[in-house]
Amino acid sequence: MSVEVERKFVCDADIQKQLEEIGAVCIGQKQFQDQYYDTPDFLLTLRDVWLRCRQGCWELKCTTVTKAEDRGGEPQKAELCSRYQEITNLSQIQLKVREVMKEGNGEQKTADQMHPAVHQDTPKAEGAENCPTGNDSWLMELNLVCFAEFTTQRCSFTFEGEGDESGVRVDLDQADFGYCVGEIEVLVPKREDIQSALRKIEKTAQRLGLSGDQRVQGKMDVYLQRYCPEHYAKLLSAHIL
Repeated sequence: MSVEVERKFVCDADIQKQLEEIGAVCIGQKQFQDQYYDTPDFLLTLRDVWLRCRQGCWELKCTTVTKAEDRGGEPQKAELCSRYQEITNLSQIQLKVREVMKEGNGEQKTADQMHPAVHQDTPKAEGAENCPTGNDSWLMELNLVCFAEFTTQRCSFTFEGEGDESGVRVDLDQADFGYCVGEIEVLVPKREDIQSALRKIEKTAQRLGLSGDQRVQGKMDVYLQRYCPEHYAKLLSAHIL
């Protein structure tokens, strides 16, 4: 299970030219559809765990660090980067989802004892009726419904050779709901390599002339803000977004 370290940035009209000028090579374009799943009361995403089906393949992204960890001597720059463990094996995904939901249900049970609520009347997440589950009976068993669905056009670049930017990938994404964002990404095999990934990402960002100390919104941030404002507000309140 690898760890994805990523910094998002605002794309401008000259970004592809800039990438080519600093030695990046386009490795192709593709289109893919993502469907994201959670319980109606957001047990997964409120713990910064993201379950998605991308072109029929299941993926789970789990946050790997707290805000105080793995920052080294560059807290502001490190804050601009997200760090998620990626799980792509379905049985491991199901095991992890059950584990997170068990923890979440325990926390919810404690909260319910203090503030009783009738959970069986909780409405389904917005958009759930538009997300077919096929033969994935485990989704129904765990009451997981689709809360977001969109298509992305992606153009990807990488750097050749063994220099400071070896292993760096840059994706330029255009979502079908009208949002464009760039991502500088490094995949590392273990947490101990996160600092190295952060340095590579910062080096690439500097060469692209990226400035500012505010984290750029990702596709999911913008999608939820526009189409699922209640979900978005809960994630903001929990300091997930």
